[in-house]
Amino acid sequence: MNMNFTLPEGCKVVEAITPQAGAAITGDYVSLKHCSMAYVVLEMAQASVTQSAITIEQATAVAGTSTKAISVTVPIWANEDCVASDTLVRQTAAVSFTTSAAQKHKIVIFQIDPATLDMANSFDCITVKTAASDATNITAAQYYLVTDYPQATPPAAITD
Repeated sequence: MNMNFTLPEGCKVVEAITPQAGAAITGDYVSLKHCSMAYVVLEMAQASVTQSAITIEQATAVAGTSTKAISVTVPIWANEDCVASDTLVRQTAAVSFTTSAAQKHKIVIFQIDPATLDMANSFDCITVKTAASDATNITAAQYYLVTDYPQATPPAAITD
């Protein structure tokens, strides 16, 4: 185990989606230029049986320029009942994930390798999106961007 690792120096933690309800949500865009790996961590308090579809899109700039869905499947983990267990279950690799209809507190994690983005066409930014859901479903998300070179203040990810 690397005892020198610290989350604030080894990862850039960026708020993707502030806690909010119901509507289709597009998270903030972040650049993966200085990252070796990115994790999108979405939390949901699902109070309605309305499922929620979660997707990751890529863009050519943090302004959301030329967005399109990722096309390479990525590892996904989910815990669809955080009250009953703290176990994340590996899901089938995919480009999206739809929560179950169960009214539970949930965590879904996408692992994004920046090399799988369409770098040939300058796609080096991502966002997380949720489809419209019930107004009683509360969603929040964060990006954990593993930096290429750990440092006291990792480079900004919300600028190009």
